Amino acid sequence: MENPVQTELKVSALENGTVIDHIPSRKLFTAIKILKLDTSSNPVYFGTNMNSKKYGSKGIIKISDRFFGREEINKIALVAPTATLIEIKNYKVVSKYSVETPEEVQSFVKCFNPKCITNYQAVPTKFKVLSDESGTIKLRCHYCEKTTTQDTMVFQ
Repeated sequence: MENPVQTELKVSALENGTVIDHIPSRKLFTAIKILKLDTSSNPVYFGTNMNSKKYGSKGIIKISDRFFGREEINKIALVAPTATLIEIKNYKVVSKYSVETPEEVQSFVKCFNPKCITNYQAVPTKFKVLSDESGTIKLRCHYCEKTTTQDTMVFQ
């Protein structure tokens, strides 16, 4: 008698925490790093290059006992504008929503222009969030007006 082939990987359900779904596969590790999940003491599960009917492939993150504030959600939106956040409490989904790209971000992205005032004086960064026709996110510095792409964004 043959053993049945297992086609799914089972991961324990979250009692409390957040699931970030629909992350572009190539941005998964960036999301983990900017949210500092790589140094978290909470259990973190992630998967990359997973099948997605909507996007072809996707990444997903599950983190126990962690919920994200507005600034962290804005970080997610900059690198993964297609992401969905699912908050779970007592094993039940209490909220599920798509991230929204903010119009402006402050203080957590560094300007890539070495001559920008924010890089040599104690001035918090401030960027206008731009999106081109392909949906690519860019940031224009309020002070020097240089544009930073997703590939050159450095999170503080």
